[in-house]
Amino acid sequence: MSWLDRVADQAETLREARKLQENSRSAEASALLDRVLSTTIDPYTRADALVQRVSALINLGRTAEYNLAVQKAFDAIEEVGEPLLKGNLHALAALAAQHQGALERCVTHLVQSARAMAAVEDIDWDTAVAWNDLAMAYSYLGFHGHALSAIERARQVATAADVPAETFAAPGIRLRNAVALDHNGDSDGCLRVLRDITTDAERFLAGDSGARLRPSGRAAYGYAIARRAALGEPPESARQAVRLLADGGDGARARDMRVLGEVCLAMAAGNPIEAMTRLETVAVSAETLGAAEHPRLRSLTFARAGDHAAAHRADRHAFRLAAQRSDRLRDMYVEGIAARLDHEDMRRSVSRYQDEALTDPLTGLANRRHLERYVAALVGRGERATVGVCDLDGFKAVNTAHGHLSGDLVLQRIAGVINRVMRRGDFVARYGGDEFVVVLPGAGKAEAAEVGRRIVAAVAAEDWQSLVPGTPVGVSVGFAEVSSSGANLREALGEAFELADREMLRAKPAPAPAAAAS
Repeated sequence: MSWLDRVADQAETLREARKLQENSRSAEASALLDRVLSTTIDPYTRADALVQRVSALINLGRTAEYNLAVQKAFDAIEEVGEPLLKGNLHALAALAAQHQGALERCVTHLVQSARAMAAVEDIDWDTAVAWNDLAMAYSYLGFHGHALSAIERARQVATAADVPAETFAAPGIRLRNAVALDHNGDSDGCLRVLRDITTDAERFLAGDSGARLRPSGRAAYGYAIARRAALGEPPESARQAVRLLADGGDGARARDMRVLGEVCLAMAAGNPIEAMTRLETVAVSAETLGAAEHPRLRSLTFARAGDHAAAHRADRHAFRLAAQRSDRLRDMYVEGIAARLDHEDMRRSVSRYQDEALTDPLTGLANRRHLERYVAALVGRGERATVGVCDLDGFKAVNTAHGHLSGDLVLQRIAGVINRVMRRGDFVARYGGDEFVVVLPGAGKAEAAEVGRRIVAAVAAEDWQSLVPGTPVGVSVGFAEVSSSGANLREALGEAFELADREMLRAKPAPAPAAAAS
C-alpha cells in the first residue's frame, strides 16, 4: 500500500472512530485510535487521532490518563498548526481540567478554545462538533449563557452543512441549565426548561429523527422526563424515560443520569424509601449535573416521605453547594484581574529593553543574559547588590501529574507572585527551568532575609489546588552579596551565584524519612 493510500485508509478509520464516539461507543473508538497511532507517520493524522483520544478518555471517565493524553495532543498540534484541532483540543482540555477540579486551568482552556474557534471559517461537520464540544465545556463549568451561544453556533454551522437539526439539539446543555435553576431555588424556571426539552424529545421520537439521536442525547431526554416527574408533574412518560435512559451508551455521564433517573422515577411512583435507598448506594460524579443535584434529590425524597425538616436541611445543603461553585468562579475572576495587573507590571519593568533576546518568552521576565548584564553594570558602577536564587519545591510533581502545559501556568503564576512582592527598584529574572533570581540593589542581609520571607509566604498563600490539584508548590530562597572588590567581575558574579545557590539548597525542606522495613 502506498503512503497516500495508507493516509486515506487511516482518515477513514478516524471517521469511523468519530462516529463510534457520537454513538457513545467510546471504548471501541479508543481501540481504533490506538491502531492509527501505532502506524501513522502523517503529522495531521496523528494530531487528529490524539485529539479524538482525549475525547474518548473523557467519555469513559478515565481521569488518570487525561494529563498525559492532553499534553501529547498539544505537542502534535503544535507541529501542524491547525486552528480547528487547536480549538477542539482546548475545549476538551477544559472538560478534563473541570473533571479534575482545576477550575482556573479549565477557564484558561475555554478562553483559548473560543479564540481558536473564532479563526475557523470552515462550514462542515467537524467544525460543528468542535463548537458543540466548546458548548459542553461551558455548560459543565456553569457558564450556561456562553454554552447556549456556542451550541447555537454549532447549529448554524450544521444547518449550513445540511446536518439534521436533532444532531445538535444539545439536550444535555439545556438540562444542566434547568437543574442549575432548581439548585438555586427557581423550580418554576427549571420546569419551563424541562418542558421545552421533553417537547423536543416527543417531536424527535415521533418521526424518523429518533433513530438519529445520539445516545448521550437520549439519556439527557430521559433524565429531563424523570426530573419533571420528581418535581411533581404527572409521570405519564415514565416508560419512555426508562427506555431513553437505558439507551444512553457507555459514557460515564450517561451512567450517572441513568442511576439518578431511576431515583427520580422511584420517587414519582410513590416509593420514597426505594428512592432514598438508591441515593444512599449510588456513586455519581459531581460534575455530571452539579454537586448540588444529589442533595437536591434527597430533599425531594424526604419531602415525598413527609419528613419536611430533613427535606429543608438537604435543600440548604444543595443551595450551599450550588453557591460554592459561583464563589469559586468569582474568586477566579478576581485572581485573574490581579494576575493581569501583575503581568502588566512585569511588562512595564522590562519595557525599556526592546531586544527580545533579553526577555524570557514564557514569563515576560528578564532572562539569564539580561540578568548577567544588569548585575555586571550595577557592580561595575561600584554599587552594593545582593542576589537571591529562588528554586521551586514540588515542581517536578506538577509536570509528572499534570503535564508541561500546567507546569508553564505554574511558572507564569510564580513569576507574577515574586514580581508582586519585590521592593521598588528590585530586579527579577528567570534563570532557567524552575529557577528564578532576584537582585536587590543596596540591600544587606537583613533586607534580603525580609524579601525572601515575603517571597516564600506569598508562594505558600497561592491557591495551587485550583490550578494543579494535589501538587502543592513552594519555593526555597538563598542570598549572597556580590563583591565589587575583585579584579575579575565575572568571577565575582560566579562566586555570588554559587554561594546563593548553596544557601538556597540549605533552605530546602528536608525529605520525609523513609518508612521502616517490616
